[in-house]
Amino acid sequence: MNRRDFTGALVAMGGVATTGATQAQGGPVEGTHYMRLASPVPVSVPGKVEVLEFFMYSCPHCFQFDPALDAWVKKLPADVSFRRVPVAFRPNLEIHQRLYYALEALNQLETLHIKAFTTIHVEHKMLLKDEDVAAWSTANGLDGAKLLDTMKSFAVAGKVRAAKQAMEAYRVDGVPMLAIQGRWTTSGSTAGTHEKALAVADYLIAQARRTKA
Repeated sequence: MNRRDFTGALVAMGGVATTGATQAQGGPVEGTHYMRLASPVPVSVPGKVEVLEFFMYSCPHCFQFDPALDAWVKKLPADVSFRRVPVAFRPNLEIHQRLYYALEALNQLETLHIKAFTTIHVEHKMLLKDEDVAAWSTANGLDGAKLLDTMKSFAVAGKVRAAKQAMEAYRVDGVPMLAIQGRWTTSGSTAGTHEKALAVADYLIAQARRTKA
């Protein structure tokens, strides 16, 4: 990732630079590279900086973003909590939300998250029917009936409802989108590129640390 575009912000990972100084040095600008939420959203992990990614399995931009995001997440410090939030802009895509949370419940995200993306965008199998999801699951070594049962469980239904509520609270109108500490959002379209969005997220994490100190 080339972070030199936002030098002032990213050198100051401890948050010592002021916003004005950062902008003067070419750092992220509120309203241009990121947005501030009019009403802050409560975070779910007290004592840490929370970062959310809103995504859809059917979104090609989310598929393209995922490798860079995954590498970035693996390098996050211990005081940052990261969580993906699957969303659906159409009712028929809710099956993908349930798929994500079922894979999470079965501890299969590490191996099957990227395979779901690949199946949809490389193999062009949309996984929009239960029977297709079951066949895909079986082909990837996971009991298809067990996955479908988990997708229809009360726990997964609750997580889908929570995801919809988060989508509304953060006013998600496009994906992939990153939300930091319930206060700010950024994205590839806002920041300029996916790589710049991650750089902006680094900057906002540092800003969140400053306000916690």
